Amino acid sequence: QLQASGGGLVQAGGSLRLSCVASGSIFSFMGWYRQAPGKQRELVARITRGGSTNYADSVKGRFTISRDNAKNTVYLQMNSLKPEDTAVYYCNVVSFGGKNDYWGQGTQVTVSS
Repeated sequence: QLQASGGGLVQAGGSLRLSCVASGSIFSFMGWYRQAPGKQRELVARITRGGSTNYADSVKGRFTISRDNAKNTVYLQMNSLKPEDTAVYYCNVVSFGGKNDYWGQGTQVTVSS
Protein backbone atom coordinates (compact mmCIF):
# COMPACT_ATOMS: atom_id res chain seq x y z
CA GLN A 1 0.00 0.00 0.00
CA LEU A 2 2.80 2.43 0.89
CA GLN A 3 6.35 2.46 -0.45
CA ALA A 4 8.78 4.81 1.22
CA SER A 5 12.28 5.64 0.06
CA GLY A 6 15.04 8.20 0.44
CA GLY A 7 16.54 7.53 3.84
CA GLY A 8 20.24 7.22 4.43
CA LEU A 9 23.32 8.49 6.23
CA VAL A 10 24.18 12.17 6.08
CA GLN A 11 26.42 14.55 7.98
CA ALA A 12 24.96 17.23 10.21
CA GLY A 13 23.88 20.19 8.15
CA GLY A 14 23.11 18.03 5.15
CA SER A 15 19.86 17.26 3.37
CA LEU A 16 17.73 14.28 2.47
CA ARG A 17 14.44 13.89 0.67
CA LEU A 18 11.99 11.18 1.60
CA SER A 19 9.27 9.96 -0.75
CA CYS A 20 6.26 7.78 -0.12
CA VAL A 21 3.99 6.45 -2.85
CA ALA A 22 0.51 5.36 -1.84
CA SER A 23 -1.54 2.98 -3.90
CA GLY A 24 -5.12 1.86 -3.89
CA SER A 25 -6.96 4.96 -2.79
CA ILE A 26 -6.99 8.70 -2.40
CA PHE A 27 -6.13 9.94 1.05
CA SER A 28 -7.08 12.94 3.12
CA PHE A 29 -3.95 13.25 5.24
CA MET A 30 -0.48 12.16 4.21
CA GLY A 31 2.39 12.56 6.58
CA TRP A 32 5.59 11.49 8.20
CA TYR A 33 6.28 10.26 11.72
CA ARG A 34 9.56 9.23 13.24
CA GLN A 35 10.74 7.02 16.04
CA ALA A 36 14.16 7.25 17.60
CA PRO A 37 15.58 4.41 19.74
CA GLY A 38 13.95 4.36 23.14
CA LYS A 39 11.45 7.06 22.23
CA GLN A 40 7.82 7.15 21.21
CA ARG A 41 6.79 7.65 17.63
CA GLU A 42 6.13 11.31 16.96
CA LEU A 43 4.56 13.36 14.23
CA VAL A 44 7.07 15.15 12.01
CA ALA A 45 4.76 16.75 9.47
CA ARG A 46 1.53 16.12 7.65
CA ILE A 47 -0.37 17.64 4.79
CA THR A 48 -3.98 17.60 3.68
CA ARG A 49 -5.09 16.96 0.14
CA GLY A 50 -5.70 20.68 -0.17
CA GLY A 51 -2.14 21.49 0.88
CA SER A 52 -2.56 22.59 4.49
CA THR A 53 0.42 21.57 6.57
CA ASN A 54 1.49 21.23 10.13
CA TYR A 55 4.93 20.51 11.56
CA ALA A 56 6.54 19.48 14.79
CA ASP A 57 8.17 22.48 16.43
CA SER A 58 11.55 20.75 16.26
CA VAL A 59 11.54 20.69 12.44
CA LYS A 60 9.85 23.97 11.58
CA GLY A 61 11.97 26.01 9.20
CA ARG A 62 14.13 23.01 8.27
CA PHE A 63 11.72 20.43 6.86
CA THR A 64 9.15 20.88 4.13
CA ILE A 65 6.34 18.47 3.38
CA SER A 66 4.63 18.40 0.01
CA ARG A 67 2.43 16.08 -1.98
CA ASP A 68 1.65 15.32 -5.59
CA ASN A 69 -1.99 14.28 -5.71
CA ALA A 70 -1.73 13.06 -9.27
CA LYS A 71 0.99 10.63 -8.22
CA ASN A 72 -0.48 9.96 -4.77
CA THR A 73 2.94 10.71 -3.35
CA VAL A 74 4.10 12.63 -0.31
CA TYR A 75 7.58 14.07 0.09
CA LEU A 76 9.61 15.31 3.01
CA GLN A 77 12.51 17.59 2.20
CA MET A 78 14.82 17.68 5.19
CA ASN A 79 17.46 20.39 5.33
CA SER A 80 19.93 21.44 8.01
CA LEU A 81 19.74 17.98 9.50
CA LYS A 82 20.84 17.47 13.09
CA PRO A 83 21.99 14.34 14.91
CA GLU A 84 18.75 14.47 16.90
CA ASP A 85 16.84 13.93 13.66
CA THR A 86 18.22 10.39 13.57
CA ALA A 87 15.29 7.99 13.59
CA VAL A 88 13.24 5.61 11.54
CA TYR A 89 10.82 7.68 9.50
CA TYR A 90 7.39 6.27 8.73
CA CYS A 91 4.97 7.38 6.09
CA ASN A 92 1.35 7.54 7.21
CA VAL A 93 -1.84 8.11 5.25
CA VAL A 94 -5.40 8.54 6.44
CA SER A 95 -8.51 8.07 4.36
CA PHE A 96 -11.28 10.62 4.12
CA GLY A 97 -13.38 10.40 7.23
CA GLY A 98 -10.52 8.81 9.13
CA LYS A 99 -11.81 5.29 8.72
CA ASN A 100 -8.56 3.82 7.44
CA ASP A 101 -5.03 4.53 8.56
CA TYR A 102 -1.99 3.00 6.88
CA TRP A 103 1.73 2.93 7.68
CA GLY A 104 4.74 2.46 5.48
CA GLN A 105 7.60 0.13 6.32
CA GLY A 106 9.90 2.82 7.69
CA THR A 107 13.11 4.24 6.33
CA GLN A 108 16.20 4.89 8.42
CA VAL A 109 17.65 8.39 8.59
CA THR A 110 20.99 8.72 10.35
CA VAL A 111 22.67 12.08 10.88
CA SER A 112 26.27 11.99 11.99
CA SER A 113 27.87 14.81 13.98
